[in-house]
Amino acid sequence: MKDAAPQTIYLSDYTPFGFVVEDVHLTFRLAPTATRVISRIRFKPNPETAGRTFFLHGEDMTLVWAKIDGAPIEPEVTPEGVRYDVPDAPFVWEAEVEISPATNTALEGLYMSSGMYCTQCEAEGFRKITYYPDRPDVMSIFTVRIEGDEPVKLSNGNPTAKGDGWAEWHDPWPKPAYLFALVAGDLVAHPDRFTTMSGKDVELNIWVRPGDEHKCAFAMESLKKSMTWDEEVYGREYDLDIFNIVAVDDFNMGAMENKGLNIFNSSAVLASPETSTDANFERIEAIIAHEYFHNWTGNRITCRDWFQLCLKEGLTVYRDSQFTSDMRSAPVKRISDVIDLRARQFPEDQGPLSHPVRPESFQEINNFYTATVYEKGAEVIGMLKRLVGDEAYYKALDLYFTRHDGDAATIEDWLKVFEDATGRDLAQFKRWYSQSGTPRLQVSEAWDDSDGQYTLTFRQQTPPTPGQDEKAPQVIPIAVGLLNPNGDEVMPTTVLEMTESEQSFSFEGLASRPTPSILRGFSAPVILEREVSREERAFLLAHDTDDFNRWEAGRDLARDCLVAMIRDGAAPDDLWLDGLEQVVRDDTLDPAFRALMLSGPTQSELAQTLFERGTTPDPDAIWAATERLRDHMATRWKLWLPDLMEEMQVYAPYVPDADQAGKRALGSALLALKTRLDKGVSAQRQFDSADNMTLQLSALSQLIRSGTGAPAVQQFHEQWKDDRLVMDKWFGLQVMASDPRDTVEVTHALTQHPAFDWTNPNRFRAVMGALAGHHAGFHRRDGAGYDLLADWLIKLDDKNPQTTARMCSAFQTWTRYDSERKALMRKALQRIKAKPDLSRDTDEMVTRILG
Repeated sequence: MKDAAPQTIYLSDYTPFGFVVEDVHLTFRLAPTATRVISRIRFKPNPETAGRTFFLHGEDMTLVWAKIDGAPIEPEVTPEGVRYDVPDAPFVWEAEVEISPATNTALEGLYMSSGMYCTQCEAEGFRKITYYPDRPDVMSIFTVRIEGDEPVKLSNGNPTAKGDGWAEWHDPWPKPAYLFALVAGDLVAHPDRFTTMSGKDVELNIWVRPGDEHKCAFAMESLKKSMTWDEEVYGREYDLDIFNIVAVDDFNMGAMENKGLNIFNSSAVLASPETSTDANFERIEAIIAHEYFHNWTGNRITCRDWFQLCLKEGLTVYRDSQFTSDMRSAPVKRISDVIDLRARQFPEDQGPLSHPVRPESFQEINNFYTATVYEKGAEVIGMLKRLVGDEAYYKALDLYFTRHDGDAATIEDWLKVFEDATGRDLAQFKRWYSQSGTPRLQVSEAWDDSDGQYTLTFRQQTPPTPGQDEKAPQVIPIAVGLLNPNGDEVMPTTVLEMTESEQSFSFEGLASRPTPSILRGFSAPVILEREVSREERAFLLAHDTDDFNRWEAGRDLARDCLVAMIRDGAAPDDLWLDGLEQVVRDDTLDPAFRALMLSGPTQSELAQTLFERGTTPDPDAIWAATERLRDHMATRWKLWLPDLMEEMQVYAPYVPDADQAGKRALGSALLALKTRLDKGVSAQRQFDSADNMTLQLSALSQLIRSGTGAPAVQQFHEQWKDDRLVMDKWFGLQVMASDPRDTVEVTHALTQHPAFDWTNPNRFRAVMGALAGHHAGFHRRDGAGYDLLADWLIKLDDKNPQTTARMCSAFQTWTRYDSERKALMRKALQRIKAKPDLSRDTDEMVTRILG
């Protein structure tokens, strides 16, 4: 039987908890299937509210006993928690519960990963540890005692005492329960130290399983860079005596910012040149920074309720993007962020899963850890900074940290800080938090030759989204530059502030009609709609001084070329290819930027473009046109490909910095073209000689695509079969690089491999995420891709609802395809929904996708 209909929770219904938690003392007596948790919590009535209902959340546990002020009580116990009539005065709640970490496969609360105890409490995992008001606005000081045989026992804050079989920790900073953390197991530390800007000495540790110590150095350097950057850019200093990071193999997310004890998916912390790619190193650097930056934007200032999730996540994503831009290439980072936004968030905004950056309601909060909350939330921060300027932005942030330190804050608090610091009225800007959907920005232009006046007229319109039919105009910062006919910039980047449904901006005193460069740096998360000729795009590709818009011009030309090839059988566009060649061969440009220019639109992106232009996308036709274009590019450039590939070779010892990584990225893109000419000879040579994972994996990918990869696949397996993270790559690459006619069979065969541990989120995502991301393979006409994914999601839901629900988003674009594919996807979704004991997480996602 399914659970009763899930309860919908609304932002408008928020009320404070009736009690203040003064302090919390927890004792853990660890045992795999019978851990005892003893709590001692001091409560007092909350003067901010008249409500005095005493209800403590608690799930999947057995209450052994409970007391109030030392007297035994028998509270009412429900599947969701306990309630009791308590004194209207300060009192002490005590309880002992029993939980089973070893059988907790959902990986929420206290669970075990390969014999190690660890926790994940965001968003509502603490209620699986003990009875507590598990909500982010309830903050308190925690003292923790851990008892057990494990040699290492960690919790939040600072260590206070330890002995044979026990350790105690105290966190002096009030925190909500979702930031609680505990780790216990056989671990070794990679230690270091950091001196803060005020001279405070901080002990740093990265804790890993024995044998992984040699993979910690890069993460430690990234942590120290993050600490320095946060001091220099935001003035934020670390506030405890110790900072611990633990690498965990079984983890639903990338990492978690628990106060003083960050718990990381091992894929987001362990790295070495032999086992990790350049992309892995950059990801690790960014995630380390993100979780560390949460110490202030998330921990010291948390969110009042889960509707305010974007308050901490959007701001922290924006901060980690700033950090990566400073550490590496700002233009490449910006382009990469927009590629990700368009690939993940735009489809979310335009489909059945659309929701505002700050949702108005939810049934399962785990389903709102989305690209809209994170990536679009970060874009909103970026727009705010563009509108007020750098100086005012940092002034407002200083006020935010001063005014709300120790608070559980709201979006209203956040915007009020900016209003007070700048004098601006941000009531209209707030719509970015409350309105869902991607605004469409139409542009027209006029030129008056008599007085040299050029006018741009913008019209904004946001299509209806689920639950929001009517949309009000939003504040849109539009960064614009103007170029004259010889390519010189006659107006540098200027931010136009659009506030109306239709608005015009004029520029006077121009000697000739300019070419506009609009939405520079992707200054707002909108879809720009403007009739642009091939010639103008080629001009911008050659001359635009804004790196993003130069890339965008090339991307638009590539998209138009492929759409014409798919829809009309047209030949590849020589005008675009000539311009692209100039960029790719320009050795004054960053190789990473040139590699991005070569990447072209994804097949899913092309499907959306065709759909928006009134053509039903055919995944097979999209794949065929993409292959034909790549073959044409390889043949067209065959004379200079080998020389440029040689220029991109790095003979110095491997360093995962931006310079070397950029060369390897461009080299890998060129190898993909060269393989189409030599059927894998160059790729085999690179595979045999590779001394780092970036080169080895890019070569293996091309060998698989060429049809000659079987020996290399087996050799790679033999070399890396004992490294769990490298094997995730091995699994995923075989699916991603497969011929779409074989993708389902390849995926199915890999699920039969002895090393396919479907209960491990990393391994499951490596295989099933690759299937969902293989556009033509997943959307095979017979529906086999849909059925295979649905089969596995039905199976996984019993073990790990959170991962299952997130993987359901693979179906969110189902309505854009032909009637046969739509029917097959709908059938697969209905089969998932019909599962008798479907989790709340998955049920909500499937229901929303079906509409």
